[in-house]
Amino acid sequence: MNTNLIDPAQWAQNEFGFAQLGDQRRNKRLVNIAEHLAANPGGTLPQAFPEWAELKAAYRFFGQRGVSFERVLAPHLDRTRQACAQPGEYLLIEDTTILDYSSHYSAQGLGVIGDGRGRGFDLHSALAVRVEGWTLEQRPEGMLVGLFDQQCRTPRPAPKGEKRGERLSRPRKSQTWAAAFKSAGSPPRGSQWIYIADRESDFYEPMHICQQHGVDSVIRASHNRRLAEEDGHLFAALAQAPVLGRSTVEVRSRGGQPARTAIVELRSVRVNLDGPWRPGGWQPPLPNMGAVEVREVDAPEGVTEPLHWILLTSMPCSTRTEAQRVVGRYAARWWIEEYHKALKTGAGVEESQLERADRLEPLIAVLAVVAVRLLSTKMLARSRPESFEAAMSFGPEMLAVLEKKLGKPQDGWNNRNVIVATARLGGFLARKHDGMPGWQTIWRGWQRLIWMCEELATLTNQ
Repeated sequence: MNTNLIDPAQWAQNEFGFAQLGDQRRNKRLVNIAEHLAANPGGTLPQAFPEWAELKAAYRFFGQRGVSFERVLAPHLDRTRQACAQPGEYLLIEDTTILDYSSHYSAQGLGVIGDGRGRGFDLHSALAVRVEGWTLEQRPEGMLVGLFDQQCRTPRPAPKGEKRGERLSRPRKSQTWAAAFKSAGSPPRGSQWIYIADRESDFYEPMHICQQHGVDSVIRASHNRRLAEEDGHLFAALAQAPVLGRSTVEVRSRGGQPARTAIVELRSVRVNLDGPWRPGGWQPPLPNMGAVEVREVDAPEGVTEPLHWILLTSMPCSTRTEAQRVVGRYAARWWIEEYHKALKTGAGVEESQLERADRLEPLIAVLAVVAVRLLSTKMLARSRPESFEAAMSFGPEMLAVLEKKLGKPQDGWNNRNVIVATARLGGFLARKHDGMPGWQTIWRGWQRLIWMCEELATLTNQ
């Protein structure tokens, strides 16, 4: 059972009830805050707590000693890692997003973001997705497990005039990539962990850490690496490899370019990559690494940048099907992009007006897990549209309001119908060609649904 979709009270107890905050009363308060934020996501405490006494207690909670980002999030990370120890294939998708609080002028202790003039946090997340099947196009279908790791940092500018050796010797942002495996260890027998990351993770340490811990990896290459034990570089070796065949990749809309299905050619090679120099000497090679080139052919007119990926992987990639699965796993990065949207647009993480970084951080931790719950609902509407887990999460009162407003669907309140009906309250038209709704219409609909339920409860109690 997906425990992300049980009712808010039980969900909050499961996710935060075992936090180590030094006082059982703080644990109860944390569970209470999480329950209210799950029922009323939006990032602001006044919205979740209309009663002044409860709101005051929530503000006081986030200012208490021992209430930190790490302690609040720890029970969720433990639950996720225990789930990933069960037999199966798990994609551990890692990425960083910026939380921007630049407009909160009175907030203190924030980091430096963007071009150096913004203020906020770097939030580095590893999202765990269990692979439950494969499409005919070799794309994984999965269920969201939770956050395997997350780190909230207040970045500072690098010291002026810093030399390369000094930069490599001090703690750096790059050290967050794949760092979760140092604490989580290796996957147990029967469980396969696959680390997925974009070009920002294309440096030696993440690949080396994965090899050390028995974790497979698929990382988009940015650098033309030297080959070990022979002359030449990676990109030239790939260019000489034969074409394995053609496949398709679903390209999401961005930068003014519409979504499309790209036709791509696949090539692959297996190589030993040379190790880099680090303080202390040259590092050992990365042996037996696969590389898959994904190059779009016959790009539609108007496409300014045809798709071109080079993926470094520890996984088999010598046949067309193997290479397709490597590409399919990397393309699953859209899940963490959806998570960031759920966190910002759905959970409203950047809306809070708390005025100190050390108070914002534990609130971010709560909302980070709320976003997992929101994303689980949307993913099930896509991967299991005919199932009924979302109805359990919404509960009979909300479904009754949806039914009164929009009518009961012919096939019942399955996952897809629950999400689409909520988005319709937010302006989604739900025409046949519209596809699934986005976070903005889901969020607006959710807000209206909460308001309608509160109005109904007020009238009933009069």
